[in-house]
Formats: sequence, C-alpha cells, structure tokens
Amino acid sequence: MVQDRYLTVSALTKYIKRKFESDPHLTQVWLKGEISNFKHHSRGHMYMTIKDNKSRVNAVMFAGNNRSLQFTPENGMNVLIRGEIGVYEPVGQYQLYVKQMEPDGLGALYLAYEELKKKLSGEGLFEEDRKTPLPSYPKSIAVITSPTGAAVRDILTTIERRYPIATVTVFPVLVQGQNAAQSIVQALEKVNALGKHDVIIAGRGGGSIEELWAFNEEVVARAISTSSIPVISAVGHETDFTISDFVADYRAPTPTGAAEVAVPSQIEIANNVQALHRRMQRAIDVQISKRKDQLIRVNKSYAFRYPEQMLRQKEQELDRLMEQFQKSNQSAMQVKKDYFNGVFNRLKQQHPETASKRGKHELEVATKRLQRGMQQQAQSKANEYNQLLNKLTLLNPLEIMKRGFALPFNDQGDVVKSIKDVQPGDALQLKINDGVLDCQVWGMEEEEKYE
Repeated sequence: MVQDRYLTVSALTKYIKRKFESDPHLTQVWLKGEISNFKHHSRGHMYMTIKDNKSRVNAVMFAGNNRSLQFTPENGMNVLIRGEIGVYEPVGQYQLYVKQMEPDGLGALYLAYEELKKKLSGEGLFEEDRKTPLPSYPKSIAVITSPTGAAVRDILTTIERRYPIATVTVFPVLVQGQNAAQSIVQALEKVNALGKHDVIIAGRGGGSIEELWAFNEEVVARAISTSSIPVISAVGHETDFTISDFVADYRAPTPTGAAEVAVPSQIEIANNVQALHRRMQRAIDVQISKRKDQLIRVNKSYAFRYPEQMLRQKEQELDRLMEQFQKSNQSAMQVKKDYFNGVFNRLKQQHPETASKRGKHELEVATKRLQRGMQQQAQSKANEYNQLLNKLTLLNPLEIMKRGFALPFNDQGDVVKSIKDVQPGDALQLKINDGVLDCQVWGMEEEEKYE
C-alpha cells in the first residue's frame, strides 16, 4: 500500500538516533567552546549551550557526571568537554551529553562583563544607600522593553491583575543587537524628561549572554544610575545577572516579578482595608463600652442622687476655701507690705538729702576729731620742745658763765683747754658773762686732774 511508504515522526527520530549512536565519531566527542545559558536544575542536572563565534549546540551534564567537577560552571566560561552526541526524542533535537568538563579560561564577553562590573562597583554605583525606594502606590508606570516579546505581555497582564488603576505606558525599544543599548538609553532619557511616571520597569525575557548583552553595556548602566525615577531591572530568568541589575534601584528575577514588585496587590489592599476596618470597629466598640460604663457611674454618683446635699457640701467647702483664701491673702499682703516698707526705708536712707546730712555730720565729727588730734599733737611737740630746750640750757656755756665761770681763748680764737696749749707770756682773751678781758700768761702750774 502507498501509505506504508510514510514514516511517523517518532520512527524517523528513532532512526536518526540509532545513526548517531552507531557513528564512532559522535560517541566520543572532544569539544572546545564557551558556556552560555547555563542553568543548574534543582535535581542536580546542568543544562547549557556550548558555542563559538559561528555555531552553538545544546548540552546537558547529568548529576552523576557533574558531582566530580572541581569548579562551578558559569556563563562566558571557556571549557574543554568530552562527551557524546545524541538525539533528544521528544523534540527531535540533537544535543551534547557531557561526560567530563574542565575550564579553558574565560570568554571575551565574560571578561568584559567582569571588568565593567568591577569598574562601576569601584565608583559606588552598586551601593544600597544611593538607591531610591520604590513608591508604594504608583499611579503611572513606564515599561521599557520590546513591544513584541513575552516580557511585555507578562508585565501588562500582571499589573492589570494586581493593580488595574495604575496607568502603564510602553516605550518600545530594541533589546538585542548593535543598536539596542542606545535605544534603551534614549527611552530612559525620554521617560525622565516627561517626569510624569512614578517607576520604570526596564528589561526583557530570557536569552543567551549575547542576547542579554545590551543590559551589560556601560551607557545603559549609567543611564539607569542617573535616572531620577526609580528603575526596576527585569532582565532574563532568575539565574541571569546583568550590570543593569546591580545598578538599578531594584532587581527583579523576571519581568513578571518586576510587575509584582512595582505595584501592590488589590487583593492584599482589600484584605488590609478589611483588617483595618475590623480593627477600627473593635476600637470604636471598646470606646463606646468605656463611655457607657462612665455614663452609668456618673448616673449612680452621689451628686446625681442627692444634688441638694451635694450643693450644701460644696457651699460649705466654698466658705472654707474663701476663709483660707482671705487669710492667705492677708498674710501675703502683710509680707508684701513689710517687704515694701523695708525697700522704702532703704531708699530713704539712700536719698541725696539724707546722704548729704549724714555726710555733713560725719565731716563735722571728723573735723573735731582732727582738731583734737592736732591740739594733742601740738601740745606733745611743745612739751618735747621744752624738755629739749631745758637740756640745751643746762649745757649752754653762757648759762655756765652766768654762775661766775669764764672761757679762755688764744690769739687764734681757739678755746684753751689745757696749760699745754699756752706758754708764759702768751696773750689770752678771757670771756666772762658781761664782756671780754685781755690777759697775759705770767706763769703756769699743773694740777691733778679729777675724773
């Protein structure tokens, strides 16, 4: 039959798989290339793409083979691989099954990535203190991404589901290729110039390191860092990290995650409002209950049951307080009066007329004291003078001569004190009380001197 000529897809795939398995060149392959799109599955298997500058091949290294690895594979790393080529039947795709792998240096893109990351980190562009907090309830959101990719659909549907009152504006850009970086920078500058958006989501879906490279460009990183509007970076899958992720104010693992971070959940808001309403209602009920209890206590109080007796008691208490006030007031007035009298007396003593009289009196007393002192001093000096005068009188030669004594002088006018001062025949002048006698020495006789 004619239909027997046609194979099923499964039969064709099995046939191709057997051809691969029977080819000795494909069962022992030694391959050299660069890792891209690396993913370490939770079950332990490693999925990746091995590529060079022209081609790529999907590869898998099962957990049983990668347990002995002495390094951690990363995107951009050059490796040396031993494995086999096989066919993955469900999708009819050939892939490399890695048995052994060892590092063979870093790829050019990975080196450029690490160099830029180190440079911007040194400038402080990754520091947390320079990042702007995201608004809690944004009114307008700018989405910078490809208008045709799955990322924009995920972002729009997530925001519509979680927070439909927010306005979303999509700024279409190139997300890969030679002009992608400049396209993203221009969109960031345009959003900031408009100044009407509260937050920016910039990103794209998953891809290889080459496809995500626009978000590793320095111009994009600096445009994000200088944005006055908070930026959420949403590039690739959860395991993909770009320079934009480190510079942005917030890094979301996926575009959907970015939308969830950018806006609150209306369900959560409604739940919070309901919870606050219940708390407010409980607080109101508690206050009402307290006020009712207070009202009941007031109605049962003594003042409401016996108002006349209460009024009399208050009147008596008022009289007592008035008496206390009057006594206290009188006492205070007396204290103030005594104080002002004291101040008045002190001021009176300091009055110029009083001070003048007091000074005049003090001057009179001082003058009398000075006069008495001068009289006493003069009398004392007069007595001293008289005493000295009496002493001088007793020693005065003239006084002695009044009693019959005389003083001899030689021709030179010197007093003759001894017989040795003259010779016989010398002329002398003998001075007596009432005159002078001229005499001549006729003779000398020495007498015994009495001490």
